[in-house]
Amino acid sequence: MTEGARMDRWHSMRIFVKVAETASFAEAARQLNLSAPAVTRAIASLEDTIGARLFVRTTRSVKLTEGGCRYLEDCRRILSDIVEAEAAAGGSYATPTGTLSVTASLLFGQMHVLPILMDYLDAYPSMTVRTLFVDRPVNIIDEGIDVAVRIGHLPDSGFTAIRVGSLRRVVCGSPAYFAKHGEPVTPADLRDHRIAASTSAWASTDWRFGGDQRVTVRPALQCNTNEAVISAALCGWGLTRVLHYQIGPALAAGRLRIVLAAHEEERLPVHVLHPEGRHAPAKVRAFVDMAVERLRANPLLNG
Repeated sequence: MTEGARMDRWHSMRIFVKVAETASFAEAARQLNLSAPAVTRAIASLEDTIGARLFVRTTRSVKLTEGGCRYLEDCRRILSDIVEAEAAAGGSYATPTGTLSVTASLLFGQMHVLPILMDYLDAYPSMTVRTLFVDRPVNIIDEGIDVAVRIGHLPDSGFTAIRVGSLRRVVCGSPAYFAKHGEPVTPADLRDHRIAASTSAWASTDWRFGGDQRVTVRPALQCNTNEAVISAALCGWGLTRVLHYQIGPALAAGRLRIVLAAHEEERLPVHVLHPEGRHAPAKVRAFVDMAVERLRANPLLNG
């Protein structure tokens, strides 16, 4: 194969990966700043060379064939090796450069990830950082995220995940509420109390407890943020269930109190996650090292 043919093949591989990721020839062309016919020709050329169809195309969808799925894995590995070699030659794997994108849940990101990011920027002043702190599932690849801090059990993936601690999910209320309505002694007692519950992406009205206990609560107050249900509990309106780091200051001040601690479910793991693996550039490796050290030292996660 000539040098020009190799370059054309690598270029076609990049186009193929983009079409697979976007499930659209037109969107791949737009993102790569190419014409639609150029993208079509590149895929056709690959299919001719390989001798197999890579996509099943209809007027409404573009889907990978079984062979296309296998070829996608190989293309990503080959292109990643090329990027790593180029970056190593240019020095970007040695020194953090560019923009780092980090995601975490809203409150955890604000309370525990943001301080690390500010120290990271102090250490690497040429870097810029973009955060996505939201209470919803984030697709790391589709949304261009470099590092995620995830709370909860992780699905199987090819990403690198480093466990940094765990968190309690707790039921809490104010001393004023308990003075008026009493404290629940067992999870079943929650049916006799007023409940404020979050409707965020991970919320459920099935509250699980240790020993495979489960109580279906019927919240009279449903809020779209954890801050709102915590505010309701602070006002003495009712009980709520949150992760214990979210009420740390209120617990320390005695404004909220945890109940049913003996019945709590297993703690939820916290991981620092990134998709680059051993090919991670310096900007990712530097932040991951800093975040892992700081979060593992956080008593809320490892008390």
